[in-house]
Amino acid sequence: QEQLLESGGGSVEAGGSLRLSCATSLLRYTPYCLAWFRQAPGKAHEGVASTHLYGSTQYTDSVKGRFTVSIDDAKNTVYLQMNLLKPEDTAMYYCAARVGVCVGLAESDFDYRGQGTQVTVSS
Repeated sequence: QEQLLESGGGSVEAGGSLRLSCATSLLRYTPYCLAWFRQAPGKAHEGVASTHLYGSTQYTDSVKGRFTVSIDDAKNTVYLQMNLLKPEDTAMYYCAARVGVCVGLAESDFDYRGQGTQVTVSS
């Protein structure tokens, strides 16, 4: 069973920053596309960002210029640096993975997901 373990969530005021981490064994078995999703209460899952060790990154429009996704393959970890946080960024964030290249940010395209870490942004 492949695992994705998130950490780094918490509470922060609007305008602040957080860095989420997702430790995964999958990075030892490339190629994998890794992504971050979020789900706010009462809302659908939303793809936030995706990246591939040998490919480009993709972001949903609402986080462009504020969030950065990156991979540290030496640490088998994918990160989501979140700056200029807004109250509407409040959600459970989880990482996900799919075999092969990144094709988009639809949850149905991903094979594995973690349990998530909560991010709360106060105004």
